[in-house]
Amino acid sequence: MLACPFCGAPETDRFDLEGRRFVVFRCLFTPGFEPALSEEEIARRLVTEYGPQGSGYFRRTCDRLHLYVTRGPAARELGAAEPDGPA
Repeated sequence: MLACPFCGAPETDRFDLEGRRFVVFRCLFTPGFEPALSEEEIARRLVTEYGPQGSGYFRRTCDRLHLYVTRGPAARELGAAEPDGPA
């Protein structure tokens, strides 16, 4: 069983969707991987891709979502004007 690289929460579920395997942790962090990876490769990838980034991973994710909703396609669907400059 794997543990979340951020908080140590245990793995609670796995599922495959659209060619990716997702590992769900009790904290709801749900990274996706290639289905062919072994348990050892998934554990290694969790550490190398997410561990060194710490909370920076979540900050970047929040920033991308904020831009999408305020200046990207979601903003236009909600009736926002076109952005003045590059996002």
